[in-house]
Amino acid sequence: MNPGGRWSAPESLEFATETAEQRPVTESSSPANPGPDTPVAASKAPSNAKATAAASAADGGQLTKAAGEVAEPQAASASTSESKPEPKPKQEAPEDQPFERFIPDLLLPAIAKECQSYGGPAPELTFHQGPMPVVGSDCWMVEGSLPQQRRFWLCFTRPDIQAAKTVALAEAGAEPSLLESFLIDERKMTLALLVSRLVQRLNGQKWLGPN
Repeated sequence: MNPGGRWSAPESLEFATETAEQRPVTESSSPANPGPDTPVAASKAPSNAKATAAASAADGGQLTKAAGEVAEPQAASASTSESKPEPKPKQEAPEDQPFERFIPDLLLPAIAKECQSYGGPAPELTFHQGPMPVVGSDCWMVEGSLPQQRRFWLCFTRPDIQAAKTVALAEAGAEPSLLESFLIDERKMTLALLVSRLVQRLNGQKWLGPN
């Protein structure tokens, strides 16, 4: 230490510091920093880049193919659904038609045809509203006439085929005197049932065919 109270570094320490500052920096010859005389291996980056690009292209092709395979079944399914025919609307049953259409359009032609099937002429048929035979109450009726002036009536108490029904018969030159209940035990009325039972009743009188 100097007499003035100031501390100075020893000469040996100053020499060491100077030596460290003046020492040239040498490049490391380690594999991370090869020296100037160390041969450097050729870079394989281009080859790796090509391989990576090829792999990406292959993956992209596989993804495109997979997407196409998924799209094809979907397109086929859509085509199938489009080409599937629409269900046909349920046909209306004859008995579901309005009464005022059911009687003249369906019942009268069916009665005439069934009577003819017995070998005789078709009856003359009319449909109208009027007084019921024998009792005179208002009704809707099918009135028919056969050869030899034989007549019959099928009466409905209201304009509905499910309504209560009666049948009346009259020989030539006579008025009906008996009113018969008709199909009183049937829960559901159909065109075929009305026709078959009425024609059976007429045939039971021996009014049809060669009788």
